[in-house]
Amino acid sequence: MTEAANTPLRRAALIVALANLGYFGVEFAVAVAIGSVSLFADSVDFLEDTSVNLLILMALGWSARARARVGMTLAVILLVPGLATLWTAWQKFALPIAPEPLALSLAGVGALVVNLGCALLLARVRHHGGSLGTAAFLSARNDTAANLAIIGAGLVTAFLWRSAWPDLIVGLAIAALNADAAREVWEAARQEHKAAA
Repeated sequence: MTEAANTPLRRAALIVALANLGYFGVEFAVAVAIGSVSLFADSVDFLEDTSVNLLILMALGWSARARARVGMTLAVILLVPGLATLWTAWQKFALPIAPEPLALSLAGVGALVVNLGCALLLARVRHHGGSLGTAAFLSARNDTAANLAIIGAGLVTAFLWRSAWPDLIVGLAIAALNADAAREVWEAARQEHKAAA
């Protein structure tokens, strides 16, 4: 693939990496302050998205086979937030205190704005760079769904059920969503690797 063909994905990946890195700090601070599993999971996901997009920037000029290997690596990276979330959820089971619902919902709204912007930007270039573009788009798309669920958990906690469970359930669902995205990226990268061989 030519450098010119990769330019739109390269530009989008840089913007997305910077946006994700910036909001990681915000969401992580709120997660720690209010003890939220779902915000912790999502903040780690922002850091993972930063890594994914930086790897994409590095790998775009490489051969198809090398890009496919990076795609497989990205699939493994997509699992990291899920594992971190499982650990955080396990700790929350021991002390199930509900997070502050307003802060939870507001952080979720901020994350939704960032991720929706990233998903819309990446939707236009998701077919560039093979599995790399697919990985970036799927990650941002899944994150918007996770953010809607975080907002919902905050609202449920505020108005219906003052419990740690809505937050825990959403955190675990985010982990499952990342695992499914990892599977999709792995399969796409494996096909590319076979085709390049």
